[in-house]
Amino acid sequence: MSEAWIDIEGRGPALLIGDHASDRVPDGIALGVPEAVMREHVAIDIGVAPLARALCARIGMPGILGNVSRLVIDLNREADAAGLVPKTSDGHAIPGNADLGDEGRGKRLALFWLPYHAHVAEMITERAPKLLVSLHSFTPALRGGGAPRPWQVGVLYNQDARAARIAIPLLEAAGIVTGDNEPYSGQVLNATMNRHGEGNGIPYLGLEVRQDLIGDEAGVAAWCERLAPVIEAVIAAV
Repeated sequence: MSEAWIDIEGRGPALLIGDHASDRVPDGIALGVPEAVMREHVAIDIGVAPLARALCARIGMPGILGNVSRLVIDLNREADAAGLVPKTSDGHAIPGNADLGDEGRGKRLALFWLPYHAHVAEMITERAPKLLVSLHSFTPALRGGGAPRPWQVGVLYNQDARAARIAIPLLEAAGIVTGDNEPYSGQVLNATMNRHGEGNGIPYLGLEVRQDLIGDEAGVAAWCERLAPVIEAVIAAV
């Protein structure tokens, strides 16, 4: 197991990537955040790790899961992004990041972000996947009275919408309430897929699942059954 990622074994023609699959805070890093907050979406994409493992097992594809909390460093941000090492997140202060400075930020880049993305690039070179599957989860609403998010699954994309245009009608036909670049736009939040998908001309399917649907084993199993046929159809079509 790497400091920055965990591999899921598989030999299929797609590669699953879960940037925010962990709430892990490595030894030597003190965020100053209450333990309860570390179980919230600000620290981890709830449900992504078990759903990723289930989908990889069902479809037979390999996967890469981020192995560090997004509060330590956000693996789905550009290296120079302001939110790469967040000082606040959805109303929560992150005291351990407040005075980190350039040296501390650079150390986290070197320990986690750079090796993670180097590994993703290496896997793409070795496996030559025909599709990347980016898996995230989102909250039913933001804190502080945010509007409810009715979508069960969102499909995110930036410039390359090839896989999205295949997947969205399939999801809708399966009776899934589907967001087309909702609950937020892949034109804004798409760093990993911009880098490894669009940067290499590889089609990618960015899936966001509402976290209350995959917060337990039963939900993970149910949504694996619903999403796996769609992913397999996209793999066959791209």
